[in-house]
Amino acid sequence: MPMPLWLPSRLTFGLRKPRIRILGADFAGEIEAVGKEVKRFKAGDQVFGYRGLKMGANAEYLCMPDKGTVAIKPANMTYEEAATVPYGTIMALSLLRKVKIQQGQKVLINGASGGIGSAAVQLARHFGAEVTGVCGTRE
Repeated sequence: MPMPLWLPSRLTFGLRKPRIRILGADFAGEIEAVGKEVKRFKAGDQVFGYRGLKMGANAEYLCMPDKGTVAIKPANMTYEEAATVPYGTIMALSLLRKVKIQQGQKVLINGASGGIGSAAVQLARHFGAEVTGVCGTRE
């Protein structure tokens, strides 16, 4: 942890011991039950999502609001594959929105093989950009 970030991170995550005891931000699983106000999902739906700094995704059960960052898992993905998608995709989308990507732009994505980079390549292409992706070789 870089020294300038040490104190803010300790205040956020706990001074002497972790404030949040169940780690994990990305999740995938099957819905056990829904509240009576929930319209988007039903028991038995296979979903995946992102909890962010709330953490708690490495639990056997977790409770999410239906308007949270949660979606139906594609049928052709395993739970393990689906659980790896949200963080990289959210970060890539956020970064592409910051640079105000436009249709027809030429975009270079450095690190195109990682979680964020591979999502950025696909999103930039979706937005109509001409994409060049680069990444390092295996050493």
